[in-house]
Amino acid sequence: MEKQIKLFLDFLKNDKKLSENTLQSYRRDIVQYSNYLKHNKLEYTEVTEKDINEYLNSLNKLNKKTSTISRNLASIRSFYQFSLRNKKVKSDPTENIGSPKIEKKAPSILSSQEIELLLEQPNNVDLKGIRDKAMLEFAYATGMRVTEIISLNVEDVNMEEGFVVCNNNGKRRNIPLGSLSLAALKDYLDRARPVIIKDEKIKALFVNINGKRLTRQGFWKIVKYYKEQAHIDKEITPHVLRHSFATHLLQNGADLKAIQTMLGHSDISSTQVYMQFQDEGLKNVYKKAHPRA
Repeated sequence: MEKQIKLFLDFLKNDKKLSENTLQSYRRDIVQYSNYLKHNKLEYTEVTEKDINEYLNSLNKLNKKTSTISRNLASIRSFYQFSLRNKKVKSDPTENIGSPKIEKKAPSILSSQEIELLLEQPNNVDLKGIRDKAMLEFAYATGMRVTEIISLNVEDVNMEEGFVVCNNNGKRRNIPLGSLSLAALKDYLDRARPVIIKDEKIKALFVNINGKRLTRQGFWKIVKYYKEQAHIDKEITPHVLRHSFATHLLQNGADLKAIQTMLGHSDISSTQVYMQFQDEGLKNVYKKAHPRA
């Protein structure tokens, strides 16, 4: 099975062009499934629908979240469909198994006041503070995913025109930058980044204090630090800034399609989740003005 797993992961990476994070999720799910089969002396080529259901039940007994179990099933299904196309198995044992229903939770967001409080925290008198100010302003101004932000190079930002170019899995989108974000970014690029980087060949836009490209974990720790400094009694992650960006744009009258484009959502339904946070006043205006409301 190890050889087939390697072929499957190579296919996802080279043919499907999946991101590294998504690839890691598939790897974890399939390796965990493989270990279960070994423990129960089962061959992946002989697994039945009953065996798959028993595996999913075992995950449930381990108190795994419904979303985790659903993702595991999706990974296993993809693996068997790949194996079926390559004639390594005669049938897909997951074919008639439905995914468990996932209760959709409302995304966590910050109020405009909480955002202001958070962005006021970095002290832009030292190198780290200047960088952190620019980074937080940038995250809220663009709504970009943390992986997208840490993957940016200096050349991806057009300071004169005031926008950033985001390339994600071959899909390119231009996102405007507000005046406050541009000012903080210029301060960082002029005063902090040239001092922090140890190697002129480093192209990363946001770097850690050692001059290397900032990591996801590093980004998360910075957000958490300033959340505590601001005494905000909410769980804040970089993704919460993304949710807040979209919600505040919608509340202030931005077009849903434009928000979808800036967020990089392939499906408008992913963006529509923010509709529930619309101000009542905006909803009333819609009901009065729209002929089919």
